Amino acid sequence: MSNTDDAAGPIRSVDRALAVLDVLATHGTAGVTEIAKELDVHKSTAFRLVATLEQRQFVEQLAERGKYRLGFGIVRLAGATTARLDLPRESKPVCAELAAECGETVNVAILDSGTATNVTQEHGHAAITVRNWIGQRTPLHATSSGKILLAWAEANAVSDALASTKQKFTARTITANPALLAELDRVRERGWASCTEELEVGLNAVAVPIRGADGKVAAAVSVSGPSYRLTTESFPDIAKKLQAGADRISSRIGYIKAA
Repeated sequence: MSNTDDAAGPIRSVDRALAVLDVLATHGTAGVTEIAKELDVHKSTAFRLVATLEQRQFVEQLAERGKYRLGFGIVRLAGATTARLDLPRESKPVCAELAAECGETVNVAILDSGTATNVTQEHGHAAITVRNWIGQRTPLHATSSGKILLAWAEANAVSDALASTKQKFTARTITANPALLAELDRVRERGWASCTEELEVGLNAVAVPIRGADGKVAAAVSVSGPSYRLTTESFPDIAKKLQAGADRISSRIGYIKAA
């Protein structure tokens, strides 16, 4: 049997499981017999699919025996997707206030295919140039937002970052894995990240995490500016202002902070 044949079974099962969700989305409720007929599979196969989806809370059984409907697992996924799509809109007014308060450029970035992609930007009154970072992908190891996203990323994302070749943009860029891991430890310990001329000479930045409805870090909000204005001495104060803004953005996309 070829590798293609080996993979066909799991792929077919995934396709059928998704088809079950489609059936329930279309009909509202359905029994195993109805699902089996819609999918043109044996009733036992339909039952196994439904049972697996029920374990994951993607479907739930009604009081009426044998009937199923979509479960709250679907709502959880939909909520996560909605929050991600709403992030630019919900963060924009808060970023505008932060830019006015700090006088520098404020960005929101998300983790995207091993980079930090900027989705929102607001300029402060002190900005000397209007540089558009929207849609720009920036390196995780050499930016404050990237360090935030990497510090709270899933293990596989961290492994990928460590295994990749890290470009040295300036003399200050951290490229060695032990140094980067130590930096990520510091970020998690203090709750904010900084970048001191690591991406560009003369450019500094500070970032803090934004959390989604599930409590996980969904994005980073940062302040960046010329090093002669955004000095290392100002980082803690900037981080405090950013954290207040990040808390508001997190709340706007569904995060409820524990008491």
